[in-house]
Amino acid sequence: MVFALAFGSESLAASISLDSSVFVERSKAQSRVLEPASELSRGDRVVTVLTWKRQAPGGQFVVSNPLPRSLYYQGSASDSEEVSIDGGRNWGKLGSLRLGERLATAEDVTHVRWKIESPRTSGRIAYSAIVR
Repeated sequence: MVFALAFGSESLAASISLDSSVFVERSKAQSRVLEPASELSRGDRVVTVLTWKRQAPGGQFVVSNPLPRSLYYQGSASDSEEVSIDGGRNWGKLGSLRLGERLATAEDVTHVRWKIESPRTSGRIAYSAIVR
């Protein structure tokens, strides 16, 4: 997965690190478990977990991720995400974006991003997608 960061200053960029892990959701004995994604099949639910760390509490930054064409967006564990349906040029909530005359759907999402405003020095973001 490719993630990008946007900052108000270069010094902030140097103090933040990102790590991502990709899991596939499997059903086992009346429960669902996440396993490291070593092999994916059409219809699999994929969960991506992004962990961010910074050296000191600080200002706002933005984490954005282009979705691979092989996935369609399902949702985020945070309600603060914004999505793009046009390659990252315009952003908004999924229920408010239009593609021509119709409302955009999860299958139209090309990018997802989060504005991190927390003064904390670390955190996690998770989102799910379905393999096309």
